[in-house]
Amino acid sequence: MKVVLAAAFITTVSAVRSPFQENDAIDGTKWNGAITKANSLIAKLNLTEKASLVTGTPQGKCIGNLAPIERVGFGGLCLSDGPQGLHLADLASVFPSGVTAASTWDRDLIAQRGAAMGVEFRGKGSHVMLGPSTGPLGRSPWGGRNWEGFSPDPFLSGVAMQETIRSAQAVGIQACAKHYIGNEQETHRTNSEIDGVDVPGISANIDDRTLHEVYLWPFADAVKAGVASFMCSYNRLNLTYTCENAPLLKRILRDELGFQGYVMSDWFATHSGPRAINAGLDLNMPGFLSETDLTHSYFGPNVVAGVRNGSIPEPRLNEMIRRILTPYYYFKQDSDYPSIDPSSFAVSEATYGLLSPGSATPEGRDVRGNHSSLIREMGAAGTVLLKNVDNTLPIQSPKVIGVFGNDAPDVTTGLLYPGSDYPFEIGTLTVGSGSGSGRNPYVVSPLEAIKARAKNEDSRVIYLTDNNLIANGDFRSIYPYPDICLVFLKSWISEGSDRTSLEADWNSAQVVNNVASICPGKTVVITHTGGVNTMPWADNENVTAILAAHYPGQESGNSIVDILWGDVNPSGKLPYTIAKDAADYEIPILNLTGPAATDPNAWQLNFTEGLMIDYRHFDKKDITPLYEFGFGLSYTIFQLTSDVSVKHAHEGGKHTSVPPLPGSGSNGTVHSGGHPDLWTEMLEVSTTVANTGDHSGATVVQLYLSYPEASMPPGTPERVLRGFEKVKLEPGETADIHFSLRRRDLSYWDIIHQNWRIPEGHFQFSVGFSSRDLPTSAFAQVV
Repeated sequence: MKVVLAAAFITTVSAVRSPFQENDAIDGTKWNGAITKANSLIAKLNLTEKASLVTGTPQGKCIGNLAPIERVGFGGLCLSDGPQGLHLADLASVFPSGVTAASTWDRDLIAQRGAAMGVEFRGKGSHVMLGPSTGPLGRSPWGGRNWEGFSPDPFLSGVAMQETIRSAQAVGIQACAKHYIGNEQETHRTNSEIDGVDVPGISANIDDRTLHEVYLWPFADAVKAGVASFMCSYNRLNLTYTCENAPLLKRILRDELGFQGYVMSDWFATHSGPRAINAGLDLNMPGFLSETDLTHSYFGPNVVAGVRNGSIPEPRLNEMIRRILTPYYYFKQDSDYPSIDPSSFAVSEATYGLLSPGSATPEGRDVRGNHSSLIREMGAAGTVLLKNVDNTLPIQSPKVIGVFGNDAPDVTTGLLYPGSDYPFEIGTLTVGSGSGSGRNPYVVSPLEAIKARAKNEDSRVIYLTDNNLIANGDFRSIYPYPDICLVFLKSWISEGSDRTSLEADWNSAQVVNNVASICPGKTVVITHTGGVNTMPWADNENVTAILAAHYPGQESGNSIVDILWGDVNPSGKLPYTIAKDAADYEIPILNLTGPAATDPNAWQLNFTEGLMIDYRHFDKKDITPLYEFGFGLSYTIFQLTSDVSVKHAHEGGKHTSVPPLPGSGSNGTVHSGGHPDLWTEMLEVSTTVANTGDHSGATVVQLYLSYPEASMPPGTPERVLRGFEKVKLEPGETADIHFSLRRRDLSYWDIIHQNWRIPEGHFQFSVGFSSRDLPTSAFAQVV
């Protein structure tokens, strides 16, 4: 058995050479050079040192650490949270959240955000940025970590993953795609003790087609972008923990997608030693068993013992190290790399309440540069205008501006609030809570920014930010009544728990309705949230404008003022669907109580809806949403001014229905991102858009594909997003829009033949401004 396993691993290792093509983000020649360096170091290591290179250590200044091996010149690795910027750091930026980035629908801005985060991580001496995240994808709007990712639409999330990874890694930082895969709820996400019983974590039971076409799709984009590492998730997938799931880590990620980097566990998501290693886990993080047991590990000494007793083939251990070291050398992190910020450990101690009074607090290395301007721009670009009756916005020089709601003022609990375990009552919310959050260097609150702007406009600002008083109808402090009322609502969303309501927090409905009663015809509601908010007050005739501002980061107030006064024309679009009623989503969080909670077989979440999440579900059930996926208003008017045209990208027209073999090229080697033909452009869809209004602004032209119904298996969505382009136009200006569709965009996953297949028949290509505003379309055959 040992010989067979060893031979298999040797074959796998040889296949990783030259996996990249000319259009890949990774330079194949440089990658092979990095492999050579990794092999050279591996040859110098003893078995104990090899074990340390695949096992995290509690000794270090970062959230995750690999110990240096000075004898052979290895300087160690620093891994840092998270997907919205450095989590535990002084003088680092808090960027807009993933869902805010997706709301911009702007490839360039998303790329700039990735690059800026990469610069800050590198500047702090971190080797690995634990992000971006597309798991959870956002199957259920109640998910507690949806805000860290981008969108429940796999195409939009895939674009955001690629742009973020390519741009971050271009500055020399390793990115980590997470959480792989099926981490779609926080409730009992991993094993825990319930009534004295150790109960296995929830199992996401996902069928093959759904896995490929929905949840795996953006991870494939991450592999194509050359991401250095993957993080396996806490949950089980089809009854096996993801970090020891061989079909997931080897057959799909390595063999089918051609992933060349390393797989690390989420923190304490490792449940075994040899079993996880032989299934495809390369790095155990944080390396020890628990926060109270820093001396034992599933890896560490057990790796040494496993090699010696034959349960872990040494070629497999060498492969693990090679996968970890190759990105380290590829990104030249072995030479002239910034040292770890000396404040890192002190900041971590302070965050977790371990810093003694009077202890030294070294000032952090300031890595922010001019990133505040990007944060401000993206916060505005990710704000979606949902309602604007009678041109309530932009604001036109009112004499008295009323500001209401506990999300408007400064935070009373200080700048650490995103890492807190409680939803603070007073203060604006710029980012969600948990490891994906950040320590704000400052926060520009909406009230602060509005006051500054009003002063320049010779307007007066009055405010009431206690939601309890507002909900009770106590407006005695308000005089005179405002000409326009701005109501700021928030939703606290955190890792470790799921949402119990989709309405904004702190009596939000009563707050809005009561303010609207004293401000007829001029009430504007602004929400700061990490995802869906139901809006039972949306049809209130006195609520004449609504803005979904998401989690905008540290420049929150400046971003929203830019929108309110029209310095920036809103161009954000919803990356999810807002329902009229929460029950319309029909995908609740599984939360067992009583005897069922301790049943080891009970925590199973069957993804019976298949491909039908978010707008696909609403289309299938013919449910009218409050605001559909892709929706967003502007202060100007955009129209499509030509029909949709479809042409084949290359001479010769039609193509074969399937590529030669799944996951392999013509020479049988695995390529990054899977079969290279999946990424070949096959069709070009074109149209023309015009700004027919009076203001300059940007819009997002969206392309949706409908498969030939007669050729498709059951469970196929009515339409799926397959392209988008954001374009800025002056009044009267037009632009030609071209969408390139690749083989993968036109295919579905054939579960019988285990391959991507283009169906026969006529496709419909619909173009417009949202999933339900598609005024023009065309039909074409592909095969």
